[in-house]
Amino acid sequence: MSSPHLRRAIPAPPANGNRLNAFFGVFRYSHRALTLVWQTSRSLTLGLAACTLVAGVLPAVAAWIGQLIVDAVVAAMVDHGETGRVDWWPVLRYVLAEAGVIAVIALAQRGLSAQQSLLRALLGQKVNVMILEKAGTLTLAQFEDSEFYDKLTRARREASIRPLGLVNKTFSLAQNAISLASFGVLLVQFSPWAILILVIGALPVFVSEAKFSGDAFQLFRWRSPQTRMQMYLETVLAREDSIKEVKLFGLEPLLLDRYRRIFDTLYGEDRRLTLRRETWGFLLGLLGTLAFYGAYAWVVVETVTGQLTLGEMTMYLMVFKQGQAALSASLTSISGMYEDNLYLSNLYEYLEQPVDAESGTRTTGARPGDGIRFENVSFTYPGAEKPALSGISLHLRPGGSLALVGANGSGKTTLIKLLTRLYAPSEGRILLDGSDLRDWDIQALRRRIGVIFQDFVRYQLKVGENLGAGDVAAFADEARWREAARRGLADDFITDMPGGYHTQLGRWFKGGQELSGGQWQKIALSRAYMRESADILVLDEPTAAMDAAAEAAVFADFREHSHDKMTILISHRFSTVRAADQILVVDGGRILERGDHDSLMAADGRYARLFRLQAEGYR
Repeated sequence: MSSPHLRRAIPAPPANGNRLNAFFGVFRYSHRALTLVWQTSRSLTLGLAACTLVAGVLPAVAAWIGQLIVDAVVAAMVDHGETGRVDWWPVLRYVLAEAGVIAVIALAQRGLSAQQSLLRALLGQKVNVMILEKAGTLTLAQFEDSEFYDKLTRARREASIRPLGLVNKTFSLAQNAISLASFGVLLVQFSPWAILILVIGALPVFVSEAKFSGDAFQLFRWRSPQTRMQMYLETVLAREDSIKEVKLFGLEPLLLDRYRRIFDTLYGEDRRLTLRRETWGFLLGLLGTLAFYGAYAWVVVETVTGQLTLGEMTMYLMVFKQGQAALSASLTSISGMYEDNLYLSNLYEYLEQPVDAESGTRTTGARPGDGIRFENVSFTYPGAEKPALSGISLHLRPGGSLALVGANGSGKTTLIKLLTRLYAPSEGRILLDGSDLRDWDIQALRRRIGVIFQDFVRYQLKVGENLGAGDVAAFADEARWREAARRGLADDFITDMPGGYHTQLGRWFKGGQELSGGQWQKIALSRAYMRESADILVLDEPTAAMDAAAEAAVFADFREHSHDKMTILISHRFSTVRAADQILVVDGGRILERGDHDSLMAADGRYARLFRLQAEGYR
């Protein structure tokens, strides 16, 4: 069934005056693709150019030698009839010459194939690195934007292969253009009209291919969200971290049916486009076939009437055939270049995504020792109508501890994202040691922060590398791994593993070991302790998956080592937050109550009611 969304997504063709401009305007990416390939490997690019030149010129030379062979054979036959003897050398030298030319053409084609294969690997790597490097400059808000994610998906799916495809087609076009020029020199001696016949025969197919290339690109852009949903469903149905719940809830048939329905929709559109493209290509291709056989008959008539020699007839027939193939290939290359340029627009649309310039340069604050200040801070997520935080003001000095309490979605984790500059406040400002966070060098700021998020990453790496991720400067420092693991209570179970700190974690790779939820949380907590230079410690539900004994040990160590640091704790367990110097009760993005445990209990407000409710559960 045809999708109405697709019909809306593929716009009506522009007016004739703008159609050519739109078509040729797409080729603006060709120069950038050539530059990209040149930067990837100059030697391979020059090799491609050399092989292209050889492969373009020599087919005409081979056709010309073919004429000499036929004429030499006819002459030898006449001489044999007159004298009874044959001089083989005039014929054999042309045969040897043609064999040499064909061998060089074959060598050039092999050279093209080998260099294209090598460039494909190098260029694919270069483009993928460009995509990932760009990802490193983007904000969290951009990654959480579905439209931006569509751009990223389109760039990653096609753009890594399109630059080389474009360059290959450019060289192919150059090769065929050289061949056509060579063939033209020979054909014009027969008749200038012969060249016109070749052009008229090839143009209809070219127009058809260009039109359907544009339609295919529009289809590709339209279905990016559906393609992402397919990829997501594949992940859910085939990943160890989701499959147990999928099986338990019996979700496989439902999700697999949705996966099939998405495929059926996409396949239906592909099928319709393919059938239209191939049908029109066949019908219009018949015109080229008629043109060739019209020229074929013309050459035969000229030969029968004595206007051409048998060798010339052989040469012109070969030139007509190869000329038609070269012209068709040239126009196909142009059509392909048009399509590649369309897809390259995805890559450069992503690479040129605007990024806020990091202008901060501070590595120390204007008032060292002042700590963290939130001054009337508000924040609204992009595209949201309701603010996630409103009018937040607080002050946390070095050596002080702050606990955030509130329901899920109340804004606690958002506050941490602002502190770590994953987002910037919509209103107000955040200060560290008397200087606005926007004025700080982003790397200097983040070196001062050790954080464990509730949704921490479970890296499919070795145990030690999972810890070392907390401080890239000590990524491979085994002594630091052990100290961090000791503080995070992970050392005992790590030493019992087959490879100790070099044990592969996760099930993605051979020999990988899976951990329990509590063990993974200890790994994440140890990762936060890796950052020894951090004087701001942020723990977002750090012990939610741990047993009571482990939780008590974690906070005992935490209190012992954090007396000179600023600590921020998010937890639903009141037994862990009651020792904080300040406790903020957050609700709906606002601070509902603030104070220490005793003052909040005395106030008998939200905190006191929640504390008594939780304490009642332990009686």
